[in-house]
This record gives sequence, structure tokens and C-alpha cells, in this order.
Amino acid sequence: MAENADLRRGRRVISNGIKSANIIGLGYMGLPMAALLASGGLQVIGVDINEKRIASLKKGCLPFKEKGLEPIFKKSFKKISFSSEPLPADAFVISVPTPVNRSRKLDLSFVLNAARSILPSLSKGNLVIVESTVGPGATLSSVKKVLDKSGIDYKLAYCPERAFPGNTIFEMVHNDRIIGGIDKPSTQAASRIYHRFVKGKIFLTDIATAEMVKVVENSYRDVNIAFANEIAKISHRVGVDAREVIELANRHPRVKILSPGPGVGGHCIPIDPWFLVQQGKNDAELIKRSLLVNESMPEFIVELLKKTVRKYRLKVNRVGILGVAYKKNVGDTRETPALKIIQGLESAGFKIKSTDPYAENFEEALFSQKEVLNWADAIIIATDHDEYRKLDFSKFRTRLIVDTRRLLSEKQIKRLKNKKIVSLGKGK
Repeated sequence: MAENADLRRGRRVISNGIKSANIIGLGYMGLPMAALLASGGLQVIGVDINEKRIASLKKGCLPFKEKGLEPIFKKSFKKISFSSEPLPADAFVISVPTPVNRSRKLDLSFVLNAARSILPSLSKGNLVIVESTVGPGATLSSVKKVLDKSGIDYKLAYCPERAFPGNTIFEMVHNDRIIGGIDKPSTQAASRIYHRFVKGKIFLTDIATAEMVKVVENSYRDVNIAFANEIAKISHRVGVDAREVIELANRHPRVKILSPGPGVGGHCIPIDPWFLVQQGKNDAELIKRSLLVNESMPEFIVELLKKTVRKYRLKVNRVGILGVAYKKNVGDTRETPALKIIQGLESAGFKIKSTDPYAENFEEALFSQKEVLNWADAIIIATDHDEYRKLDFSKFRTRLIVDTRRLLSEKQIKRLKNKKIVSLGKGK
């Protein structure tokens, strides 16, 4: 459907009926959402089952760093209360994880538990919005069934988040949003919520279409990255530079290839496409193959290091990992390919030490950057944090650098004549 023009005319009409909202799940998306809604005039209840997080937030302490979040949080702090369970309000926004299990099936348990937690506080006419990523049809087939147990007439809509850590606030405000409701009143009520802070356009549709849009967006990126990763693998085989190939190919007006890397991470791209594979079955072969290609990249990086060690007869026992976050300049380690690289190296008998200036919560021990660089025989650059570009690797004992992100410039590489440099996708 086209954007609802009536709702775009002015912010005086958008406050009607909704003055308070619970944001359930105060993670990388839920907490910025809570701060933005509070800054937009709503009385917000931030809800999370992590009681330590709730206690910290009550003191005004943010659980993670995010560009632009701190000033908005401080400004809106007095309009946000924090609780370990939902409280009566006009609206409820579910923003909790939806992982896939070991069988790569969608796990809706967090979403359904959030929906159940709403029931004691749900009143007639309340609005429930699902922001968590789900497969097409899941809101109606699963979430609505839980909410219907209340016996109350409520409104229900689905609005997928469109942002990523490191630029969340800007993207939440400026990106276009898609909203699908179970009926027109639900869709319009949800639209009024987002008009409090969204400067991008808001498009209205049905729930299943909105759900499908979210997983299609992330599946597109996964497929594109898988294509770039296969180009990188082939480039090693045929002796060309994948980065140059991609840059020149992207000069074509209808070509836009993304960059190869050691795999994909975060809570969206490596997970959401499995929702389509699950529902599309044999009609989702390309998507499934792309997921598997990207999942194979950590193993490819490990083999690349091992082959280089054998080829040049290097004495490498200790490997340092620079960066364990899944993307640069953030501390988010969810689904990071660095973990699989570490596990692959450990299985091959290497000793590992990892470092990251942003990450705090990680399954493996983290060490100082100085300790890792002075200790390692080889370095794998797994994350392209900006501060790594300033490092003078000539000062460290490492004999081999495997650059999975193409962080090192040609000028830097030329200065490191006494070290072996292997760049992902560079076969020359």
C-alpha cells in the first residue's frame, strides 16, 4: 500500500490514544527504540528478563556502546522506567531474539514468552507490535494465538527493525519502515507510534508481507555476500585480485557486488534466511546454498593459514586474532565468524590469543592488544576496526599476517617485506 498521507501531515495527530508503551527486550534494537520513543513524548517502560541489566539501566548505565545512543538516553531517562516484567500501558513492543536451533529451525520461544508476559497487563484496545524477526505467517499463527487467550479485543501489528549496530540511531530515525497490521485500525495505530521519531517514509501493508520483507532484505545481503566470497575463493585459484575484480565490475551501472570476508555475523544475516529455507523448502535452494557458502568461510581462512605455513615452511605455533566482533567498530560478537576461526585453529593444534577493543562478552578469553601482538607467530585480522589501520606491524614478532578484511593497504604491505602477507581474495 502507499504511504498513509494523513499520518504524515503533522505530529499533532499521532499522539491520539497512545501515551505509554512497554518495550520488551532491551538489546541492540530494543533499548534505542525505548530511548527514541521516550524522546518522542511517550512514557516508556523498558522491560528485560535480565535483572542485572535492569538494575544497571535504573542507575543510568548503558549495557553497550552505540553511536548517538548515550545523549538520547540521558535526555529521555526521566520518561523511561525499567522493569523485569511488562506493566499496564497503551502499547507493547516485542523486540527479543529469534534464533535458529541446531536443526536450523526458527526458535520462537523468546517471542512467545514475551507475548505470554503481556497477558496480565493487556487491556481492551491495547496495541501489540512485534519487531522481532519471524518467518512469514508466524505473527498470526503463533503470537496471535497466545494473545487471544486473554479474551480481550486488542490491536496487533508487525514492524521489522531496519538498523544495524554501529549506526542504529541514525538508521532507526531515517530509514523507511514497513508496517503490517491485522486490520486497518491496528496498522494505523502502529504507524502513529513510529511517526513519533521516524523521518523516513512509512509504508503500510499486511502482516505476512511485512514479515516477508524483513527476511527477504537480509537474504538478499546474504546471497550477495556469498557471491562475493565465491569470487574471493576463485580468485585465489586463478591468481587475480578479487577486490580489484569487484571494484571494476561495480563500475557497471547495474552491478553492485558486496565485499568478501571471513563469514557473516550478527543476529540477522546468518539467521534470517533460514526462515525462508524452512518455509520455501525446495524453492529456496539458492538461499540455502548461499548460507552454506558463508558458513564455510572460517574454515577457508583456517586452511589458507595452514597452506601458507606449509608452503613457506614457517614456524607458527601461536596465532593471534585481531578482532572478534562480527563487524568493525562495534562490540557485538553474536554469530561472529571469528569464533569458528578460533575453534578451527584450536582443532588444528594452534595456540590462540584474541583481542578486541570493543568486545566484552565473548565465549573465549580476551587479552590486551599489546600482549597478543608481542606473543603471536601469526596474526589473523578477523575484524577491520579502524584502530588496526594505524598499527605498525613491523614492530611485532609475527611472521605471517592473514588479512581477511583487506584492511592493510598496498603501501603498508610493501613496508612489511620481512613478513608474509596473505589477503583474502588476492591470488597474485
